[in-house]
Amino acid sequence: MKQFKTESKKLLDLMINSIYTNKEIFLRELISNASDALDKISFESLTHPEMGIDPDSLAITLSFDRDARTVTVSDNGIGMSAEELDRNLGTIAHSGSEQYKEANAEHQGDELDIIGQFGVGFYSSFMVADDVRVVSRAYGADEANVWESDGVKGYTVSPAGPGERDGADDHGTDVILHLRPSTDEDETDRFLSEAGLRDLVERYSNYVRHPIKMMVTKSRQKPKPADAGDDYKPEYETYQELDTINSMTPIWKKRRSEVSDEDYAEFYKSTFHDWADPERTISFHAEGALSYDALLFIPSQAPFDLYSKDYEKGLALYSSNVMIQEKCADLVPDYYNFVRGVVDSPDITLNISRETLQHDSQLRSIARRVESKVTSELEDMRDNDREAYERFFANFGRGIKFGIYSSYGTKADELGDLLLFWSAKQGKNVTLKEYVDAMPEGQDKIFYVGGVDRDVLARSPKVASALDHGYDVLLCTQDVDEFMFQFMRSYHVDEVEAEGDEPAKPARDIELANVTSADLDLATDEEKEAAKKAADDNKELLSAVKDALDGKVDDVRTAAGMGDVPATVATEGPISLEMERVAQQGPDADQMPHARRVLQLNGEHPVFAKLVAAKEAGDTDRLALYASILYDQALLVEGMPLADPVAFARNVTKLM
Repeated sequence: MKQFKTESKKLLDLMINSIYTNKEIFLRELISNASDALDKISFESLTHPEMGIDPDSLAITLSFDRDARTVTVSDNGIGMSAEELDRNLGTIAHSGSEQYKEANAEHQGDELDIIGQFGVGFYSSFMVADDVRVVSRAYGADEANVWESDGVKGYTVSPAGPGERDGADDHGTDVILHLRPSTDEDETDRFLSEAGLRDLVERYSNYVRHPIKMMVTKSRQKPKPADAGDDYKPEYETYQELDTINSMTPIWKKRRSEVSDEDYAEFYKSTFHDWADPERTISFHAEGALSYDALLFIPSQAPFDLYSKDYEKGLALYSSNVMIQEKCADLVPDYYNFVRGVVDSPDITLNISRETLQHDSQLRSIARRVESKVTSELEDMRDNDREAYERFFANFGRGIKFGIYSSYGTKADELGDLLLFWSAKQGKNVTLKEYVDAMPEGQDKIFYVGGVDRDVLARSPKVASALDHGYDVLLCTQDVDEFMFQFMRSYHVDEVEAEGDEPAKPARDIELANVTSADLDLATDEEKEAAKKAADDNKELLSAVKDALDGKVDDVRTAAGMGDVPATVATEGPISLEMERVAQQGPDADQMPHARRVLQLNGEHPVFAKLVAAKEAGDTDRLALYASILYDQALLVEGMPLADPVAFARNVTKLM
């Protein structure tokens, strides 16, 4: 028995137990090796036509024997001599495929698609097998040879026995794995079944360019007996047939013109387990220092767990048609976590297990292009299929908003134009650009308000006041909206050149302003003057109302332009009432900052006259009652919960 050329049992143990995180990839590795062997003989036959190799006859064959507990991967490729078996399988981390790939690098691609790189994939067999037997006959050799090892003591190389690839044209390799017994922790029986092997092929090797064949069980109707009566019921029988179980040509490598929308939809639904067709399909190819194909899908509906902590984003990553990662999270940003699809590149630099990448710069390059393509597709949908875009945004818009918030506003320029909000004035969803285009002359802010219910917001005093003064308000009903606006701060508008009667407009940043802010000034000069006079004439009253509210508000003021509303609650600073409400629902509610509340009184309203009368009469109890009711009433109108509903009901009853 020969020792492994590294003469290190520890190294082999590392190969078997530490490199790979998933034992089931052993079949992916063996199929990739077999595919390389087929590629080699196919390429050699192109340069040496006298070999007489029929490309259509090249295939990989899988079989299993449940009683013997063996799984066999066979190919009719280039094969190996005894010397090559010794060198390639007896030397850990020696890759014959890599050497062949380097020697024929100018042909790598359509003519040659060598997958192997590190020379360790074969040893993944020992994760599931306690004995591996390799029977191989090199093309043109007189006999086959056998390499065998238990992965512990070493290996042997010897001539093959009778019936083992002893035909003149029986070139190629059989890798025969004797599987370990199944345990609760290491369930190997699943690999000894047609369904188990088919599942692994479909998951990891479905797009290997050569056919992978296996005896599969099928059903067919028996011929109807000649003497069967009218009540004859069809009978069926099962049979086995050698069948190709992989797709070979991946759909993402076909030209867009060669694939129908129905084919793309079927691939999407079957691969990503969705019952609905995708909203949009994006297919592109990149060439250069890093070549790759990408096929992306924008779903038409959100998965049920999209916003749960268990949801995993990512695109399927392939290298030379072999799946490397089922969900490569680095290929899509969090705000595009809904995108499904595939990226396939022969140029990505893999680590030794071919499960992760070594060069983050390659991933970043692909990810930037993927993001750009998705953004472009969403912009096209927004501009040319508004109904579809509004459906999309209802499903996935929250994630885009969160992308601006979580990036502290750095992604605002890139994502801002994708946002949609309900316009109180126009009664429909609008983009920020559409809002700006519709702004009246003299408006220099984009106004918004946050809350739970759109209809309630539309009737709120602050929104009504803005509409009365000719200004539109964006009604924001998602919990992330106001937090996002705090980081956006403004919306950038590009320079507009003069066209016809329309004058040129310089590039500018338009401030985003909450209409519930106490600092917001929407009133006319006359309204402002009236409010100022009411405040100057009733300073002691305003102070008394604040004292009566006993710390519930930070200030009490008169406000202009309030119409027929007696009082409202506004805020100062960055925290609005809605932001406070959302923050109070979190796990750290006790540590969350509170909004600085300002009770605004309408000096033109009859209720204000009642307050004045109570103050002049020295009726502090009635003044306190009025103040409490006005404050609670203003909170209710803003959609905020009352700290003490029982006290509010009692005060209303007392007033009645």
